[in-house]
Amino acid sequence: MLLIFMVSITDEAEIVKNGYSFIPSSFSLEAYKTLFQSGKQLLNSYGITIFVTVVGTVSATVITGMAAFAISNPSVKKRNNLSMYFFIPMVFSGGMVPWYMINNAIGLTDNIWALIIPTLIFNPFNMYLVRNFMMQIPISLLESAKLDGANDLIIAFRIYFPLSVPILATIALFYSIAYWNDWWNAIMLVSDIDLYPVQYFLLKLKENSTMLNRMQSTSSDNVFPPKESLQMATAVVTIGPIVLAYPFLQRFFVKGLVMGAIKE
Repeated sequence: MLLIFMVSITDEAEIVKNGYSFIPSSFSLEAYKTLFQSGKQLLNSYGITIFVTVVGTVSATVITGMAAFAISNPSVKKRNNLSMYFFIPMVFSGGMVPWYMINNAIGLTDNIWALIIPTLIFNPFNMYLVRNFMMQIPISLLESAKLDGANDLIIAFRIYFPLSVPILATIALFYSIAYWNDWWNAIMLVSDIDLYPVQYFLLKLKENSTMLNRMQSTSSDNVFPPKESLQMATAVVTIGPIVLAYPFLQRFFVKGLVMGAIKE
C-alpha cells in the first residue's frame, strides 16, 4: 500500500524511465489533479457510492438475517425445502440476458435503485453463514420468548439479531465491499453521468487518460501524461474508505466467519 501511494505521487516520466520506487527522486501530483479536475462530478460520484453502499448494505444485511432466521427456526414448516430453494441459485444462474430483461421490465434503469436492488437480493452463501451461526443459539431462548408472548419479529430483532452481531457484521462487510466496488450495474443499467458511482466514473476517466496517453505517445514532445501514477492514485482514492472500515469490523470478522461456517 505504501508503494501504491508513493507511485501515485511520482512523476510519470520517472516511472517510465526507472519504474516503481519507494523513494522517487521526482514528485508530482499530476495524477491527483487529473482525478479531481472534474471537481463536482467526482464528489457527486462519491456521494452516489456512499448512499448506495449504506442503503444497500443495511437492507441486504437485514433481509439476509431475516431469511436465515426463518430457515433456522424449528417452528417454520418446510424450512428444509426453503433451504434447498435458496441453494439452487448458488449452483445455477439464469444468465446475463434474463437478468437484464428483468431489471429493464421492472424499471431499474437510469435511477438510483438500479445500483441497489439488483445486488440487494442476498447472497445465499451469506445466508447459510448466518443460518449456521443462529443454529448455535440455544433453542430454549426461542421457546421461552414464545411462552412470554413474543412473536417471530420480536424474537428475531430482540434476541437472535443481537446475539448474531459477529456474523451480521461479517456479511455486512461482504455486502459493503460488493456495493463499494460495484461498477457492473452502472455499465448495464445506467447511462446518466450524474448517477455514475465512483468506481465506474474513475474507470471512464482512466479510459480517457489511456486514450490521451496513446495519442500523445506518437508525438515528438517529451511529455508523459499520467498513466501508471493515475492507476495508483485511483486505487488510493477508491480503497481508502473500505480500509478505514476494517478496524471497526475486524473484531467481529474472524469470530463470525468461523462460527458461521460450523454446524453441529
